[in-house]
Amino acid sequence: MSERITVAEAIGRTIAVLGGAHIFGVVGSGNFHVTNAMIDAGMPFTATRHEMGAATMADAFSRTSGRLSVLSVHQGCGLTNALTGIAEAAKCHTPLLVVTGDTAAGDVTSNFYIDQDAAVASVGATPARIRTALSAVSDTAAAIRAAVSGRETVVLSLPVDLQEEYVDFDEAAVMLFPAPPVPDPSPEEFGQLVGLLAAAERPVIVGGRGAWGAKDELRRLATASGALLVTSAAGRGLFVEDEWALDIMGGFATEGAAELISAADVLVVFGAALNKWTTRSGELLQTATTVQIDDRPAAIGLHCAVDIGIVGDAASVAAAAADAVTARVPDKVGYRIPDTADRVRRFRYWKDQPFEPRPAPGRVDPQELTNALDAMLPIERVVVPDGGNVNCYPGAHLRVPDERGYCIPLSFQAIGMGLAAGIGAGVAQPDRLPVVGTGDGAFLMSLVELDTAVRLGLGMVVIVYNDDAYGAEVNLFEPYTDKLDLVRFPETDIAAIARGYGCDGITVRSIADLDAVQDWITGPRGRPLVIDAKIAKFPSWLMARRHRQPTDAGQPVRISH
Repeated sequence: MSERITVAEAIGRTIAVLGGAHIFGVVGSGNFHVTNAMIDAGMPFTATRHEMGAATMADAFSRTSGRLSVLSVHQGCGLTNALTGIAEAAKCHTPLLVVTGDTAAGDVTSNFYIDQDAAVASVGATPARIRTALSAVSDTAAAIRAAVSGRETVVLSLPVDLQEEYVDFDEAAVMLFPAPPVPDPSPEEFGQLVGLLAAAERPVIVGGRGAWGAKDELRRLATASGALLVTSAAGRGLFVEDEWALDIMGGFATEGAAELISAADVLVVFGAALNKWTTRSGELLQTATTVQIDDRPAAIGLHCAVDIGIVGDAASVAAAAADAVTARVPDKVGYRIPDTADRVRRFRYWKDQPFEPRPAPGRVDPQELTNALDAMLPIERVVVPDGGNVNCYPGAHLRVPDERGYCIPLSFQAIGMGLAAGIGAGVAQPDRLPVVGTGDGAFLMSLVELDTAVRLGLGMVVIVYNDDAYGAEVNLFEPYTDKLDLVRFPETDIAAIARGYGCDGITVRSIADLDAVQDWITGPRGRPLVIDAKIAKFPSWLMARRHRQPTDAGQPVRISH
């Protein structure tokens, strides 16, 4: 039945009908009415303290739940505040709908005026807008279709004058057209894939976030071809229960795992980006014939050349290939020999790798700290690493229960996203413990969202690896200069700051101080625990590895946070 309502109400109700699962945002005059319309239609809303935090929470919510989240912001400055988080989501192809107010057409003298479409496009997101009152519902549906079917981060601009107009709205008439089917691979490409796997002696199958829906099929293909399994960082946890699976590929891999992967003669990649982090700048691909399977043609060969590119659905291709390989070579052994099984067990997890702790007076070794916390914290967790010198400790040492237990907001290489991403992941999965690992520099950029976590009653653990510096920059430039005062700071009592927000806060200077963490775990966990870990000041093993890489003309490698 049709009813007469405002455009803002029609847009909000359309978003709810078409699957909007949760709203994160900061409300101003330009998005006030549409946000309330979504809430009135049954969508839960989390009010954040900053648009950057809202964007990152929405991104993490969608990544870990697979559901469409909505970011709601004010026009102009509200949108620009969120752009770093929007860029992160866009680079990860997160299905995310951003609803933002916009100035009225032609109102270029408004303080809020910017070219929103140009700003959005500049960070890789997809601009969309409400064109007229009569097209508002169809424009909204098209934006959602692009987000969900195209795995795009879509920014829908709502001019404030159009929001106030009235339209006839019929909820039953709102439709979301299905995505076009993914084409099947050509017989030639498929035959090449099957032939390579049938003949391979050391095949490795890689699953990324694009292969989340193909777990069983990939495991069956690995069994049929005698392959080892491993994931990209974004796909981490996909094969946790498989005895022939390594934990993670690329920069976060253990050295033993990297050796097994680099020895592959065939590497088949499903739904993962073969970027420099995943491949260790190509180091892991030097001897393998590489096959990349993705449902987006633009992804094939984007970061590095591959020998065979196949556009197709990961589950369908894997299932068909498993049948074909089994028919051609029954009981194939491949890489699955006893020596390999032993190496997979020994090299899968960082917690099992020998190392010599290097604590300093009043400071704890970060690797020893992380391994201890990994053993203490419940495994039903979602791990979120932030950027910086320390990201390898939470990013690689904290184990995960499955693919939804890991969220890595580092595609833009920005720091300061960890806390908000942990909140978004925790809202998406309330039965899991969010565990965020962040540096003191990154944490102090974003700590305002502790207020959001406290208001939500979110029991989460935030490990702050505190070296009183932007540690990546210190360790990067220390071999070349002593002008480091720009990136070093006085000691900060982060535990006290956290308690001021209403969190539980503890200071850790030795492993013995972790007894307080156990007390929190066994307690009600009704508010966040912030661990101010005073860590020894030396390069992480990941930074140390980068230092060992050759540089041009003796100059330091320029990397971001």
